[in-house]
Amino acid sequence: MNTPHLTDKITPLSRDKWQNYSLEFNYTSHEYYDVEVNRSGTDFYVSFVKKPFETAYKKLPDDSDKLFQPWWEDAKAWGIEANEKLIAVIETAAEGWSNRLRVTELWIDNAYRRMGIGRALMDIAVNRAKEEKRRALILETQSCNVGAIDFYLAYGFTLIGFDACCYQNDDIKRKEVRMEFGIFI
Repeated sequence: MNTPHLTDKITPLSRDKWQNYSLEFNYTSHEYYDVEVNRSGTDFYVSFVKKPFETAYKKLPDDSDKLFQPWWEDAKAWGIEANEKLIAVIETAAEGWSNRLRVTELWIDNAYRRMGIGRALMDIAVNRAKEEKRRALILETQSCNVGAIDFYLAYGFTLIGFDACCYQNDDIKRKEVRMEFGIFI
């Protein structure tokens, strides 16, 4: 398929139709960002160093990523639909208390990656942030999802924080640390 035709097919998704639609996240990563936190007196030193996995990391689909989760107030989503299935989607939700817009989901079917769809979807999120006069567009990913990190950095995001025990108490050891990225609007 020709990419311009696909990006032209991005439309708003209704909550009524797509709520609880499962996104089948899966990827393989041969690298990760090793996170080290060191303390010297009252100073902290944090580093993120890209390193190779000894054995490739495989993220398999689970039941945790669904559209229009109830805790995301004011969630809005856009996507490309084919035969009652999504082939790409971005969902955003406003964080009123911080005046930021969060990308809660960004997913593209493996067969449609590297065609400019991710950039087109992210452009929609940036435009929503600008229209709503948000101060930043933010998102999270894991230190083992180097493909996503590379995309976010190429798009213009910068590292704004991390959480070393978001998913489990041994996230650093498991090489799956929550990393927060943002673009200031």
